[in-house]
Amino acid sequence: MNADSLAAQLAANRARVDACLARLFETRQPPAPRLEAAMRHGLLVGGKRLRPLLVYLAGRALGASDEALDAPAAAIELIHAYSLVHDDLPAMDDDDLRRGQPTVHRAFDEATAILAGDALQTLAFEVLARAAHPRLPALMLTLATAAGRDGMVGGQALDLAAVGGHPDVEALATMHGHKTGALIRAAVRMGALTAVAEHDPRVEALDRYAAALGLAFQIHDDVLDVIGDTRTLGKTSGADAARDKSTYPALLGLEGAQRKASELTDEALLALAVLGEAGKPLAQLARYMIERDH
Repeated sequence: MNADSLAAQLAANRARVDACLARLFETRQPPAPRLEAAMRHGLLVGGKRLRPLLVYLAGRALGASDEALDAPAAAIELIHAYSLVHDDLPAMDDDDLRRGQPTVHRAFDEATAILAGDALQTLAFEVLARAAHPRLPALMLTLATAAGRDGMVGGQALDLAAVGGHPDVEALATMHGHKTGALIRAAVRMGALTAVAEHDPRVEALDRYAAALGLAFQIHDDVLDVIGDTRTLGKTSGADAARDKSTYPALLGLEGAQRKASELTDEALLALAVLGEAGKPLAQLARYMIERDH
């Protein structure tokens, strides 16, 4: 897959999952219209949809149809959107911009943003539960574990606890492995489980791919926070340093962090060898995610 082909895949899959997400708000008479509007703002205003794309590419690599992958792709993006709404709150990262737009608590109010995040989270499991799939329990468990205390929420707690402290590289990797990496691993695993059973050796290979990619992705985000600008990023640049957060550039230096991200990307690509030609789109996406400049 060349760069043009990947760009076409990105656009097509973004359009596909966007249509799935938009349908969740159609033909409804919501009991709380302001809540519904806040959910739409947090979910449908922009976004590269990289996690749904991982669902689609991992599932296709093992033979799943796009129709079967729609529900897990939508569910993973709903969880991601909820996490961003809550991360942006004053009690968390206190951000004013997300994807170049006012954050939900700025566009609406703080209480509505909290409720919108809650509703997006539960909607993810509703979407999955409505999908008739023989491995639905495994899909639900994968998403719940990645989103909860042993995954993303646990990572956010570690992140908050580390502000102003001095965690080492290992502690930082543990925190990001939960906060960012867990949802990336879940996206790949849910795509795989849509196609094959858990004991298939290719699922384990994809787990290794996703674990390395998730950490590389976070390191690159840390780098972009240093070298990017607010207009390009769609959020405030330099925010991590302003909040006295530990980052990979702070611990390893900018070049050291970039080198570490590159090493992890190579590790992710190596894990795909067992998939042969079927793994090439995932390899191309890994390079895109680490080379992207938003």
